[in-house]
Amino acid sequence: MRDAFDLGTQSILPGQRRTVDLPVSVMSDHTPVTMSAHVVHGRKPGPVMFVSAAIHGDEVIGVEIVRRLLRAAPVSRLSGTLIAVPIVNTFGFINHSRYLPDRRDLNRVFPGVSHGSLAARLAHIFMEEIVQRCDVGIDLHSAAVGRDNLPQIRLTPGNARLRELGDAFAAPVTMNSKTREGSLRLEAEKAGVDVLLYEAGEGLRFDEFAARAGVAGILRVMEKLGMIAHRGVPKARGASVFCERSSWVRAPSGGLLRTLKGCGDYVEPGTVLGVVSDPFGEREAEVTAETAGIVIGRTNLPIVNEGDALFHIAVPKTQAMHEKAAEGFDEHMEAAPLFDEDEII
Repeated sequence: MRDAFDLGTQSILPGQRRTVDLPVSVMSDHTPVTMSAHVVHGRKPGPVMFVSAAIHGDEVIGVEIVRRLLRAAPVSRLSGTLIAVPIVNTFGFINHSRYLPDRRDLNRVFPGVSHGSLAARLAHIFMEEIVQRCDVGIDLHSAAVGRDNLPQIRLTPGNARLRELGDAFAAPVTMNSKTREGSLRLEAEKAGVDVLLYEAGEGLRFDEFAARAGVAGILRVMEKLGMIAHRGVPKARGASVFCERSSWVRAPSGGLLRTLKGCGDYVEPGTVLGVVSDPFGEREAEVTAETAGIVIGRTNLPIVNEGDALFHIAVPKTQAMHEKAAEGFDEHMEAAPLFDEDEII
């Protein structure tokens, strides 16, 4: 028998799963606030992995991905331990806000301190109780409110293990992305815990494609780590396009934006991405691509100011990947097959 897995005041035996409430703070009206983690402790030994969402409180797609993950049949036959935290930033989630009540971005204050600001204390609890107990993690994010992201995995440059896990995840796009000071990824890697960052969808919105790609990708990573068997794990429907750099195309003038290209579209230099017009229709300015690449993010808001970031274009690393991207991502958008009940059980 494996040892029990202790979290907070609870002890989870092998083969058990339980939701643990970790005290965070008390609100001004004396309402207690907790960070809830669901622990699935397998009967067999294996890696310990965390999956987290809503570090930014308005990024709700990750919450739905975690919900679906915990209901997935392969997770019931786990080797190792899964710690799922669907809502890290409870304050922001309740208030439909990216930030904490002290207006801090939680993903800029890691590793935090036990006696600091509210954000610093929450970051400290997450690092101490969750991250430092794990071997690897997957952090789920979305674009901000009014923006949309094509499902993509972001990796720390030069990390071979993360590249392998990113390939297993098989999101439509995989990108190198440097870590930022105070971010969860940076501090987790300092603690020896590699973290994949998944970006997909829009703030305060659900997106079926983003949810399916997220759940399927996490299950494939768990299979790669030996935590679950291949049975019930959706196969990757297309290879991920690897990109090493990206840039934003900005509004040439203020006005009303009519978009002509969406996430997943492949564009060439000079491709018209959209048109910005003044409210009278007297002046129009085309928004054009400067490089060949994939639209991996864009604004959904029609009202723009000069200099606003409108389209995020990632450049594939090789010519073969350019050709793959030009074919489109329809295969990724196909629904995973439904298994018969006896196949799931």
